[in-house]
Amino acid sequence: MGRIETTLRKIFDIPRKHFAPGGRLEKMGPLFEAIEDVFFFPAEATRHRPLVRDSLDLKRFMSFVLVALIPPLLFGIYNTGYHTRLASGLSTDFLTAAGTGLMIVLPVIIVSYAVGLFWELVFAAVRKHPISEGFLVTGLLFPLTLPPTIPLWQVAVGISFGVVIGKEVFGGTGRNIFNPALTARAFIFFAYPAQMSGDGVWVAVRQNAANAADAVTGATPLALTTLQAPFNHIQEMLASKGYTLATLAVGNYPGTIGGTSAICAAVGALILIAAGIASYRIILGCIAGLLATGFLLNLLAAPQAMPWFSVNPVYHLAAGGFAFGAAYMATDPVTAPGTERAKWIYGFLIGALTVLVRVVNPAFPEGVMLAILFMNMFAPLLEYSEIRLRIKKRIPHV
Repeated sequence: MGRIETTLRKIFDIPRKHFAPGGRLEKMGPLFEAIEDVFFFPAEATRHRPLVRDSLDLKRFMSFVLVALIPPLLFGIYNTGYHTRLASGLSTDFLTAAGTGLMIVLPVIIVSYAVGLFWELVFAAVRKHPISEGFLVTGLLFPLTLPPTIPLWQVAVGISFGVVIGKEVFGGTGRNIFNPALTARAFIFFAYPAQMSGDGVWVAVRQNAANAADAVTGATPLALTTLQAPFNHIQEMLASKGYTLATLAVGNYPGTIGGTSAICAAVGALILIAAGIASYRIILGCIAGLLATGFLLNLLAAPQAMPWFSVNPVYHLAAGGFAFGAAYMATDPVTAPGTERAKWIYGFLIGALTVLVRVVNPAFPEGVMLAILFMNMFAPLLEYSEIRLRIKKRIPHV
């Protein structure tokens, strides 16, 4: 491990002088440091009093988030390749599936980073400020929320909207109201619905598809909410399509690139909580709101009600991108509230709104994206309300 680290440091040390103050690429210095910090966490120490034993600066903050995104990214690559080869009648062994998935997913990530970085450079040059490392997270989060068949030009349009309209118009990283990755995803969802919804967008079928006999359905489990199943047999219908609770938790079904596996999202959430980046209050609040609303709808279930009224709320927890959104999107420290009680309420309402959107409005079967963006608007109000309540509890000075 030490030899690998030494080699990597030599690779970065060779061009370092060009990015240092006075070098030819001085303006690109923050970008060079951001990329370097992905491989090496900052290890600088204060030399004069007051001494700081440890701090979580923006560079290390973003590095931890990137590490936490590795589980859903790796699983998403394999899952994409697996279902592509399955639907095409090809071999689905691990290595070939992972290789196929990498060929599909990697161009999406490259386009997201390349176009997003272009806009970051433009605004950095205009405003004469360093490039923020925050884009390293946004540039990876956004592709993981997309279907594998998304056209690359739409990836470019979406990330452009997310960076420019979702973040830079507010002043850049730390000043945006909405999560930039979700803003980009919402724009693509509403601007190009044909490429973001429907059975055909979730599996990249290859040339041998004509020889494949209905190997896999392209419909996601949440898309089955529109089927007219008996109100109390929705779980049996899901199981008959291969969507058991275990399958939903693992995430081995067609869906977004990185948002299908609840287990991978849980691993990432634990990493973020342990690093002190994500708030467990928001995550637990999301889960509590989802389960409470799901149980309440179970009580209201009737034969004339929509099918998902009667489904076990745990299915909502495992299905779709709820776990991914709760772990990586809802906990965004910029767009989420910072006070303790507000975090609980914020998370609870995200979970509740996710279930309501899924159950009541079949046009938007996912729900978590809209729920988080909606609550982003109310995060400042929740903080303001809690602060005002605390002030009222103070003993007036006489």
